[in-house]
Amino acid sequence: MIEKTDLSYEKAVLIGIITKDQNEDKLEEYLDELEFLTYTAGGEVAKRFSQKMDFPNPKTFIGSGKMEEVRIYVSENEIGTAIFDDELSPAQQKNIEKILKCKVLDRTNLILDIFAQRAQTSYARTQVELAQYEYLLPRLAGMWTHLERQRGGIGMRGPGETEIETDRRIVRDKISLLKKKLATIDKQMEVQRGNRGQLVRVALVGYTNVGKSTLMNTISKSEVFAENKLFATLDTTVRKVVIRNLPFLLTDTVGFIRKLPTQLVESFKSTLDEVREADLLLHVVDISHPNFEEHIDSVNQILDEIKSSDKPSVMVFNKIDQYVPEEIAEDDLMTERTTAHYTLTEWKQTWMNRLGDNVLFISALEKENMEHFRKKVYEAVRKIHITRFPYNNFLYPEYDKYGEEK
Repeated sequence: MIEKTDLSYEKAVLIGIITKDQNEDKLEEYLDELEFLTYTAGGEVAKRFSQKMDFPNPKTFIGSGKMEEVRIYVSENEIGTAIFDDELSPAQQKNIEKILKCKVLDRTNLILDIFAQRAQTSYARTQVELAQYEYLLPRLAGMWTHLERQRGGIGMRGPGETEIETDRRIVRDKISLLKKKLATIDKQMEVQRGNRGQLVRVALVGYTNVGKSTLMNTISKSEVFAENKLFATLDTTVRKVVIRNLPFLLTDTVGFIRKLPTQLVESFKSTLDEVREADLLLHVVDISHPNFEEHIDSVNQILDEIKSSDKPSVMVFNKIDQYVPEEIAEDDLMTERTTAHYTLTEWKQTWMNRLGDNVLFISALEKENMEHFRKKVYEAVRKIHITRFPYNNFLYPEYDKYGEEK
């Protein structure tokens, strides 16, 4: 079963590679995200290691010279965990553990571990447990040896800690049972969605840690858990919201992330069903993040995979209070100006301008521009509602830019 325990921060090293598809800047960005994931899981990054390679070493992911450098550092600094930015094969993980003599995790394992900590409801715990078993099944030979030592810490919260299951058949049976349990809960949730009546459904979607839960709390006056960590929200939350006199259902969904493990996409299928069945998507973006454009692309890619990219949507740029463009000194003629130096006004004049009325700039935390946000959401929900119920048109009037009824 999944345990959620408070642990003191354990020291870890991060390892990634520079390839033709992933340059040094891109690797640094991924390692920044991996460090935040490590912190969220209860770890503290002591050092990063990177190597330029055409492709990963099939035996040890990185070259033998770099591996020896990592081994010496791990040994001399009492490092408990080595975390790789890309998914390791079972053979790679086993070989690396023999060399480093410490816990070896990859990005997938780390995300699964965070999900194990964050899952609150029985449904979310079942989803995470299924994903963990499917991830561990091909790694049984390598994983059980250190699980027998009852280690704790990052990556160790999951099936196998309290009972050693060396028989693959037992694990497959467990996976089968969990899938049946999820299928039963999926049917129950489908009935619940059907019982919500004909209210317009609005879903908050976006990259992890962009402020969806904070926005949910601000508009619905609810108490959804929100924290400046990745995957603070795992369980889908649905609240009835009324703007002016128009009611609708607002759903807070799990955040997306690049290199999202396939096991999690499948296990959280029902959570994504809330997005599939939504009438309107509010795509929340953290504009203060230096790579928010790539986050948008990642979310759009997942929306496309779950066949929800054609839904009506509003782009909500959040955290405008934290946005600070990089500055170039007047006498600096060497630095080339990039989008990192754009002001918010300049950003609004780029591709964002083509979104027309379907774009908002707010701060959910500081409640900046929230009246404009409510007005825009009201208009979008009203448009869907009167299309569905034309005879209710007179109940929900249009408002002009001054907030007066037309």
